[in-house]
Amino acid sequence: MNTEHGKILLPIARAAISRVLDVPRAADETAPWLAEHGACFVTLTQNGELRGCIGTLQAHRPLLADVKSNAVSAAIHDPRFMPLSAEELDITTVEISLLSQTTEMDVRDEADALAQMRPNVDGIVFEYGRYRSTFLPQVWEDLAQPRQFLAMLRRKAGLPDDFWEDGVKLSRYTVTKWSEER
Repeated sequence: MNTEHGKILLPIARAAISRVLDVPRAADETAPWLAEHGACFVTLTQNGELRGCIGTLQAHRPLLADVKSNAVSAAIHDPRFMPLSAEELDITTVEISLLSQTTEMDVRDEADALAQMRPNVDGIVFEYGRYRSTFLPQVWEDLAQPRQFLAMLRRKAGLPDDFWEDGVKLSRYTVTKWSEER
């Protein structure tokens, strides 16, 4: 995926959000590669602050459908925020992160996990029983230390910051991302 892919994906995401807010906007959806399965996250920001972020960890549908669905979900279904309004469209920036395949990390304990984490490269999925969370690689910008990154992942999953038990599973992925110029 390259810069040209971003020039197609970003307008598709914005058009999907616009349509659901009754502000019709067209986008070219004819590129053949949009039919290939892909997993993405769509992140919305306003003045550099998070305004919504929803995504898919595993490719299970065409990338076109994944982008459109995640864009709409980030705008109106992220439980952390009120639904986006049509008036907010012009001050909202769209970013798309296309995920690589997720690979399980072979970790013996927390120290091993911390040693294997690659700041500014890896998105990490934390799993323990029914608890699950993920941070995109971009989150390293705010949580630069692996220990802090892992602590906040656990908190996001609903566990204590220092939780570690046998049975914790970590996986990693990378992203190719594009963001609108604002």
